[in-house]
Amino acid sequence: MVVTNEKTVSEAIKFRRSVRVFKKESINDEKVRECLQLATLAATSSNMQLWEFYQVVSPEILKQLTVASFDQGAAKTAQQMVVVVARKDLWKKRKQSNIAFLKSQYGDKPVADYSKREKFALNYYQKIIPSIYADFLGILGMIKFFAFKIIGLFRPIYREVRQSDMRIVAHKSAGLAAQNFMISMAAINYDTCPMEGFDSKMVKKALNLPTSTEINMIIACGLREENGIYGERFRVPFEEVYFKI
Repeated sequence: MVVTNEKTVSEAIKFRRSVRVFKKESINDEKVRECLQLATLAATSSNMQLWEFYQVVSPEILKQLTVASFDQGAAKTAQQMVVVVARKDLWKKRKQSNIAFLKSQYGDKPVADYSKREKFALNYYQKIIPSIYADFLGILGMIKFFAFKIIGLFRPIYREVRQSDMRIVAHKSAGLAAQNFMISMAAINYDTCPMEGFDSKMVKKALNLPTSTEINMIIACGLREENGIYGERFRVPFEEVYFKI
């Protein structure tokens, strides 16, 4: 991305605010797309990348998303919107993608010639990931939860294995990517507003998404109006949230 006077990371973080009113001035589609490419470089649990990003520029779809977002000011004035979608349902596909990537890095050689580290990495995706993500109506998750709880009496063990836990994992990764996107936008003087208030069923219908998807957030995008920020930034004292141990 070629940008004149791009902000430093610290400057971009301080510049980013949740903008509620955007100018009618358009923003560049390609720059937004490039910021979404940077979003995909965010940290993600087990490199599973259980996310999708929908850059909405269609006036008709923007109207539908505005209605689905309860006509919030940020939605009504947004020049574009980005819908961040959590795709826990794609875990098998992403698992295979990771396995294929690892094998491409190891070179054309027999499995017997893999190093201990290479075998461990493959084993992680071939056995451990399925043991964590596989479920059936939440039943397997509960069985694993109680089994791991018993094992945890004797040694450290990963305990977040229920269906609800894996949903949280997918949404955490999607949230990290969304933050990458917003900071990248701020670095080039573009503004955003992450919105969690929306009718998820309407959003899925507007984007023609399967029911298995989950909407993480909708991010309104544009350039801030002078009255687009509703007040000074407020944060509780740092001493209330920071602990050095």
